[in-house]
Amino acid sequence: MAMDNPVCLIDTESDGKLCVQQSALQILQKIEQPVVVVAVVGLYRTGKSYLMNRLAGKQTGFALGSTIESKTKGIWMWCVPHPCKKETTLVLLDTEGLGDVDKGDSKHDTNIFCLAVLLSSTLVYNSRGTIDNRAIEELQYVTELTDCIKVKSSNGDADDSIEFVKFFPSFIWAVRDFTLELKIDDKDATENEYLEFALKLKHGTGKKVMEYNLPRECIQKFFPSRTCFTFPFPTAPENVSRLESLNLADLSPAFLKVTERFCEFVFQESQTKKLKEGYTVTGRVLGHLAKTYVDTISSGAVPCLENAVIAMATIENEAAVKEGLEVYQSGMEKLKNSFPLELKDVSSEHQQLSNLATQTFMKRSFRDTNGTYLNSLEENLKNSFERYLSLNEQASKSRCEDLLSSLTVEMTENLKQGLYAKPGGYNLYCKDLEDIVQKYNIQAAKEVKAEEVLDEFLKQKSVESKAILQADKNLTEKQKRIKEEQEKAALLNQEIKAKEEKQRQLEEKMEAEKRSNEERMIQMKQKMDEEMKLQRLEAERAMESKLKEQAALLEKGFKDKADMMSREIDMFKRQSSEAESNRAREFAMMIENSKKRHEASMALMMQQHREQMPAIQSRPPPPTGGGCLIM
Repeated sequence: MAMDNPVCLIDTESDGKLCVQQSALQILQKIEQPVVVVAVVGLYRTGKSYLMNRLAGKQTGFALGSTIESKTKGIWMWCVPHPCKKETTLVLLDTEGLGDVDKGDSKHDTNIFCLAVLLSSTLVYNSRGTIDNRAIEELQYVTELTDCIKVKSSNGDADDSIEFVKFFPSFIWAVRDFTLELKIDDKDATENEYLEFALKLKHGTGKKVMEYNLPRECIQKFFPSRTCFTFPFPTAPENVSRLESLNLADLSPAFLKVTERFCEFVFQESQTKKLKEGYTVTGRVLGHLAKTYVDTISSGAVPCLENAVIAMATIENEAAVKEGLEVYQSGMEKLKNSFPLELKDVSSEHQQLSNLATQTFMKRSFRDTNGTYLNSLEENLKNSFERYLSLNEQASKSRCEDLLSSLTVEMTENLKQGLYAKPGGYNLYCKDLEDIVQKYNIQAAKEVKAEEVLDEFLKQKSVESKAILQADKNLTEKQKRIKEEQEKAALLNQEIKAKEEKQRQLEEKMEAEKRSNEERMIQMKQKMDEEMKLQRLEAERAMESKLKEQAALLEKGFKDKADMMSREIDMFKRQSSEAESNRAREFAMMIENSKKRHEASMALMMQQHREQMPAIQSRPPPPTGGGCLIM
């Protein structure tokens, strides 16, 4: 999905509330690929939009503006193919400048900042000059995140920011118009070392020290992955206002070099956006997230990651059921054009399409905790299978009836002409009927309704046969009684064959369902292993960052803070272990419930078969003596 120009994703209504633009959601709905989301935030008129245009590979696009007024309003979005990652879309979010004096609404700024954090996988903070105390104080929004974002809905007012590290974006500080030398204690320093030096904490417990440390601690705690880029002046001051129209030759080579490094870093290092528990976000999911978060903020509530995941899971799982069913029905509709078919052909196609439907469901489904949606898919597939079996049987029945109708044309004409009403007519009738049955058995050998249709046909013909038998003056009464008994035995044999045919078909259908269920179990296990692995990796990455933070605190002499971090780490380990155990139990329960549903379904199928089809009687010995209807 490539866009020629950016569009507004989140705007402000006349009452001041944020709203998501439907046109932007429609664009995101079409993006099935994973997305890397890069959002830029910072004070207004600091050149944020220029960097985003460069990431889009364009000179113009996001509005730069050339006055002291904030040009960008709300959050604007530009979706472009990722230049490095195949089958991935790069989503660029340019946010409204913070601290606009005309706006005078700090809560609005906080909401914009929070949305940028929640939606992005890489957050670029753009500032001018140097990273001094004033610059860090201007990043006050980071200290408000604990009040503006909740991880778990069950925690109430508790501070659960310990888990922010699991899903917060990587952090890039872009310092524009930087003129200082990169030196610390008269030694050359890297840009990252410069950033860490600026984030260095002070010792002490006084109010001023705590106020100084708070934003720095938040940045370190919430954004363990931090990178800094320092940009020199791009051009002469008089040209800055028309930056987007300048040729590359008019821009500072040093500025262009840093810009190139910045873009390359973002392209190479920015990860795909993931939800809590490691679920990869597509463009479609990003649109749902934006809508969920904005609606929550507009209602006056605090965005909650857990609630967003639950809402997301509901939307995605319902769509996953629909997609899986569409895959199955699309394939079966094509097969229906060839009906009637042998049951084994229908069952084989059902099994393959059922597996494909389950794969489609598993690919999109997310956190189907109780297996509710998988169960829904199973029921829909089962009902669809029954419907297609019925359609195949109807087609087979029609073909068999048409075949018998064509085979009995001559016999019907003989009946009209009274050919069987003469002495010896019964034997002639039996011979003609047996010829019909023989031809029918050859031509209808693979039809699923062959025996049942023949059974009905012979029962209808038995009335006709008895009338002809009683009218035949060549036969004695004793011979007629013998012939009648032989016909009864033949009809019973055919009835048993029809019941055996149904029994075989039931067993074949049950075997197909058994194989489908076994494949479903395998896919459920694979899904469980995949989700457990993502959950484990998420916990490991978070633990690694916390241990790194703790080591840095110890190295800088903050033993009290390091000890506090130790307690956080212990609690984090317990929570991660409990979460993994709970998820494992959930999956085990899902698999067990699925097994029980399958067993119950098979038992019900058998019960219904027994009710519809009484037990098959012992087949009588084949009648002898040349009676009619003997096959």
